[in-house]
Amino acid sequence: MKKLHGKKILIIVENLPVPFDRRVWQEAKALKNMGATVSVICPKGRGFTKSFEIIQKIAIYRHNLPLEARRPFEYLLEYPAALIWEFILSIKCFFQRGFDVIHACDPPDLVFLIVVFYKLFGKKFIFDHHDLSPELYIAKFGKRGIIYRTLLLLERLSFRISDISIATNESFRDIAISRGKKKPEDVFMVRSGPETERIGKVIPNKKYKNGRKYLVGYLGVIGKQDGVHFLVEACNYLVNKKKRKDIQFICMGGGTELENIKQYAREKNVSDYIEFTGMINRRKLIFEILGSTDVCIATDVFNEMNDKSTMNKIMEYMVMEKPIVQFDLKEGKLTAGSASLYAQPDNSVDMAEKILQLIEDPEKRKEMGTIGYKRIINEMAWKYEKDNLIKAYMKLFCID
Repeated sequence: MKKLHGKKILIIVENLPVPFDRRVWQEAKALKNMGATVSVICPKGRGFTKSFEIIQKIAIYRHNLPLEARRPFEYLLEYPAALIWEFILSIKCFFQRGFDVIHACDPPDLVFLIVVFYKLFGKKFIFDHHDLSPELYIAKFGKRGIIYRTLLLLERLSFRISDISIATNESFRDIAISRGKKKPEDVFMVRSGPETERIGKVIPNKKYKNGRKYLVGYLGVIGKQDGVHFLVEACNYLVNKKKRKDIQFICMGGGTELENIKQYAREKNVSDYIEFTGMINRRKLIFEILGSTDVCIATDVFNEMNDKSTMNKIMEYMVMEKPIVQFDLKEGKLTAGSASLYAQPDNSVDMAEKILQLIEDPEKRKEMGTIGYKRIINEMAWKYEKDNLIKAYMKLFCID
C-alpha cells in the first residue's frame, strides 16, 4: 500500500506556473506517486494559460497576475492580487477535490493568511521555504526599512503557523531553526535535485554556436539580482579586449531585466555574440542547448540571498556534464565542488578569464563535467531528495 494513500494535498505557488516550475512539479509527482490526491494553485505564464487542467492526474488551477513587480509599490498590487486568487481557487479546490494539507511555496510569505482560515477546519500546513524573501527584497532594491521588517515578520509567522518546514539547503535549514524558531526535527531538507532519468542522450547541435568554435551557456531568470550584466561584460572583455571572436554566448531565460540586458549588449557592441532565447518551456530543447555548450556560467550577484541560495541552474549544468564558472558563493560552492571554477564575486573580468581558462583546456572541461555528473547521480538527484519529502509528510500525518 502506498504510504500517502487517501491523503489530499493542495500545493500553492505564486512565482512560476506549473509544470514549468521544476521543483514544484517534481514534488507534486512524488506525492501523487505515493498515493496522494494532489492539486496545485499557481499563476498563468507563457505556454501555461489554461485556467484548469489535469496533467498526470494532478489538478492545476491557474490565475492571472496584474504584473511582475519591479518596484516596491508594485508588490502592493502583485501580492494581494495573487493572494485573493489563491484564496478563491482554494475554495474551489476545497469543494471539488478537497485537501488535508496546504503545502505553500514562497515567495511571498503570505499564504499563511489563507492557512489561518483553513486551520479552523483542521487542515495542516507545510511551509516550503524556496526563497529568502527579506534578503530578496534587499537584493532587488538595496535597502531595508519598513518593507524589509514586514517581510521578516511574515516569514516568522509562516514558520510559526507551519506544522512542518521544508528547506532547500543547509543555510535555509539554519534560518528555519534560528530565525524561524522551528524545532530541528520539524525541518526537512529537500534539495532541488534534477530528475536524471528524464534527460536521455543529447546530441550537440552546432547551430547554437552561430558559426563559432565555442559556446558558453547561461540558464535562469534574468532579474536584477541574477547579475546577467556580468555575462555581457565578460563577453565584451573576451571579444573586444582579448580579441576572441570564436566564442558564442547563449542566454536562456526571461525576467524583468531581459530588455535592459539586451540593450546593454548593444551598447557594448557584443549583441552579435550573445543569443537571447527568452523563456523556453520545453525541457527537451533546454537539454539540447545545454548539451551543445562547452562551458556554463552562473552570474548571481554576491548578496545575502544568493550566498545562501542553491541555484537550480548549477545542478542542471552538472547533470549535463558541463564545467561551470560561477562567482565564489557559499551554497554554489557547496553544490558544485570541483565541477566549477570560482571567480571573485561580481568581477566580470575574472569570470571571463576563468571561462577562457576552460575554453583552452578541453581535458579540464571533460574532467570537471564528469565530476559534476557523478555528484548528481550518486548524491543529489531527485530520486534521493524525494525520500526526504515523503519523510516530512509521514511525520505530518504520523505515519510509521
